[in-house]
Formats: sequence, C-alpha cells, structure tokens
Amino acid sequence: MLPIRDHNPSERIPYVTYALIALNVAVYLFGLFFITTDRQIGALYYDFAMIPARITAGENYPSLVTSIFLHAGFMHLAGNMLFLWIFGDNMEDKMGHIPFLLFYLASGIGADLAQYATDIYSPVPTVGASGAIAGVMGGYLLLFPKAKVDIFIFFIIIFRIIPVPAWIMLGIWFALQLGNGVISDASGGGVAYWAHAGGFVIGFLLTIPLWVRLGGGGFWARTGGHPDHPEATYPFTKSSVPRVKRR
Repeated sequence: MLPIRDHNPSERIPYVTYALIALNVAVYLFGLFFITTDRQIGALYYDFAMIPARITAGENYPSLVTSIFLHAGFMHLAGNMLFLWIFGDNMEDKMGHIPFLLFYLASGIGADLAQYATDIYSPVPTVGASGAIAGVMGGYLLLFPKAKVDIFIFFIIIFRIIPVPAWIMLGIWFALQLGNGVISDASGGGVAYWAHAGGFVIGFLLTIPLWVRLGGGGFWARTGGHPDHPEATYPFTKSSVPRVKRR
C-alpha cells in the first residue's frame, strides 16, 4: 500500500517543502559520489548520524538535526521524499513557511529522541527524514482527516489505485509503526519504528495550537474533515486487458 498523491491542492507555493526535498537529495548525491570508502562512510555516520550512546555520553547533540538529512539508500530517500511531497505542501500552506520549517525540525528532533529512549546505550546510528515526515503526517491527520489520498495497492498480480480518506491511510501507517516497534528489537538496527511513531505523535501534538486557532471542533464542523478549499479531481479509467483464447 503506497500513497501516490492526495486531492488536497495547496494554495501557495511550498518553497520550504521543495527546499527540504532538494537538500535531502543533494546530501544523498554528495555521499553517493564523494563518500565512497568504508572509512569515509563510517566517519560520516559517526559524525552526523544520531547514535544513542554518544548522546548519553553528552556528545554530538547536533546529530539530532543532521541525522534527519542522511539516508541509508536510494529507496529510503525516495520513499521519504514521496511522503514529504504528498503531505508537506498542505502543512506548509496552513502554517506558513518559517513555522513549517521549525515544525519539521522539531518533529525530527522529537522522533530521534523517541528512538533514543528505546535504548540509550545503543551504538546503532539512526538516520533519515522519516521521523520528521511522520510529524508532518501526524499534523495532516489532525487538519485534514477526510482528505482523499490515492493509494497504489499491489498484491502479487493485482494492481489498483483507490482513493481513501487520509485518516484510514495514516491510521494504518501509524498502527504498523507502533506494532512493529513493540515486537522488534530496537538495539538490533533496521527500521527505526519508534522514531516513526514518536514523530507522528509529536507532529500531531505540535499542530494542536494551529488547529485551535482555526476553530478546533468548529473547523472540523465547517469542513467536515475535508480541505477547506475545493479538492483536486483525477480521472480514473479502467485499462482493458486482452483476452487470450484457449485452444
């Protein structure tokens, strides 16, 4: 299940969202072409990834920010940037450019701290924008719970794009992060599920003041949980599959 777009067009150009995507891609490309030896890669992660054991020792606090802009591979980067592209513009639209940037960074720092809390002596580095983007998704859930999100579903030979309310897609995503966080070993590396879940909760909480300023429950009553402007529409057409005659 992969979201590919929402039906919630932004009303102004999301400069910060575009800049964050460009910066993440630039950092990844720099590492890909100029950080090539094992020694260089190790030094990069040691200096810029969030390593819980170093935070506990009172070292490298800036890594709570720098780790947000590192990615472990192309698919890690591509998935994160897709989610930021879909949900970031609307949050920036409502918050404003600079407040959205601060919100993004705060969500990322909070996500790192959530992962840190699971094992404060872990030597495993944490990298990625996932926690910060999870915060964006948490805020989106509060402001636009019924905005339509088109998801691409693929199961063996079944491929389909269907629109679903944001609360369903985001709710399932959050439940998966929470569930996987409970059953996985945080000290063993792999996906930082608690950073995802923690970032989501922090982003939701940080968006509450904006939601209150917009009217809180009254905002939901006016919009019905949908965007407070006309939604985008996309045509859906069935593709014809040729029949093969049996002999």
